[in-house]
Amino acid sequence: MAEAPDRFRFIHPVSVRFRDIDVGGHAHHADALIYFEEARWAYWMEVVGKGLDDLDYVLAECRVRWHARVLWPQTVRVGVRVVRVGRKHFEMEYEVRSTAGEKLQSGSTVQVMYDYGAGTSKPLSDALRRTLESFDGPFDRARSGSEDG
Repeated sequence: MAEAPDRFRFIHPVSVRFRDIDVGGHAHHADALIYFEEARWAYWMEVVGKGLDDLDYVLAECRVRWHARVLWPQTVRVGVRVVRVGRKHFEMEYEVRSTAGEKLQSGSTVQVMYDYGAGTSKPLSDALRRTLESFDGPFDRARSGSEDG
């Protein structure tokens, strides 16, 4: 099978753990979100350069599609990229592939910028917008929404 498409500049390895396997002999369906989360966190630390103390978004929406069984033992490769940036949010796209390049899972999440002290959403900063744009952009009208949240 072909390698993950080069449209993902950021690829993060995630080990499939024995505890991930359900009675069907493959990773439980909920583990896709864990694989996405591990890759999203690695992206946030490495590309954005922020740590846990700087976390200022909440997960607002997620979508997952399963293409093939995720088996143990293996280390999957999770491609992640920002595909859309709005006034208060950004959308990330994911693709989980086996070491042989087979697409196993794909999906997306929407993160809303959040002020934990005030308990409300907030605008996406110009600095973060520039960082995301420089790594995964440019974001044209088709890929970037102007809607709130």
